[in-house]
Amino acid sequence: MFKHATLILGYEVRGLLRNPIWPLFGIVQPVLYLVFFAPLLGSTVPGGSDSAVLAMLTPGMMLMIALFGSMFAGFSIMNDTRNGVLERLIVSQIWRPAIVLGRVLKDALALVIQAALIIAISMAMGLRVGALQALLMLALMAMTGLLAGSLSYGLAINIRDENAMSQIVQFMAMPLTLIAGLFLPVSLGPEWLQSVAKFNPLYYAVEAGRSLFRGDLGASTIPMAFALFTALCVLTVTWSVRSLRKLAG
Repeated sequence: MFKHATLILGYEVRGLLRNPIWPLFGIVQPVLYLVFFAPLLGSTVPGGSDSAVLAMLTPGMMLMIALFGSMFAGFSIMNDTRNGVLERLIVSQIWRPAIVLGRVLKDALALVIQAALIIAISMAMGLRVGALQALLMLALMAMTGLLAGSLSYGLAINIRDENAMSQIVQFMAMPLTLIAGLFLPVSLGPEWLQSVAKFNPLYYAVEAGRSLFRGDLGASTIPMAFALFTALCVLTVTWSVRSLRKLAG
């Protein structure tokens, strides 16, 4: 079981290393936000220091990478289905859940590397964050990527149409981004927006990340986010694996 998952993971990682331009390109937009948008936020953050502004903005940029870097991951499995790669894997002796697990683990690994680069850039700009807080944030981001990736693979296996998949992913990603408070805290908005945001899982991840980067390890948002994302990851991974088994007949 573990061996098969690591085999798929190794295969996917080798493919990523052969074409690393997309993971590197994925951090360009968050870096641009950090460089050009962060200086505009001094008046919206108590204290207005560079460290306080970056502690508010950086978690949102990291989770933006996790969401957009994983929600489109399902297109790769559509390509494998069309080329017969997935069919050959299904009829082989490999443990079928490993086909999905290896892929989502690769996505999570790539996201963690991207996130580490974002943290390094933010620290060079003035962010002050402890090692424990940074590690917890990386773990939360990896869980966000695992959730988004497994959801994307499940959708791809069930839909198997790029046009429909693209429309669904964009329809889901836009409200998740806008209502999560990635760029500014939702607390700055009206009460109705704050109420709607509580139905968005990404909102809890953003709030937990900001608590971590402020050094507030006792904030209730942190265990709440980890518990919520653990449950959602189990549900989406289970659904994507069952969808693959259904496809295999």
